[in-house]
Amino acid sequence: MGCVQNLGYEVILEYTSFKESREYIEKHYSDIYYVDPGFLLFEKRMIGVPPIALAIEGEDTVILPYTKPCFGTYLLRVQDEEGAAYVRANARRKP
Repeated sequence: MGCVQNLGYEVILEYTSFKESREYIEKHYSDIYYVDPGFLLFEKRMIGVPPIALAIEGEDTVILPYTKPCFGTYLLRVQDEEGAAYVRANARRKP
């Protein structure tokens, strides 16, 4: 997959911080996971302030913060069954 542009994403929040993204995820989703910077998802290493919160919506949708250099951080919704399964198998689930 590689490039987020090719994933068919929906923007949930624009020009946000990692803290605001984490708080939004914790408030709006129940299937929450945490990863550290460097976590590989969609063939890209995640950057951010730990813990980086991710959420799974349904069976096949990943909610994640994504930083685009020179543009800022966005909270995205990406429908990808493989990505959702990867997060469930490799990230720390919220206790």
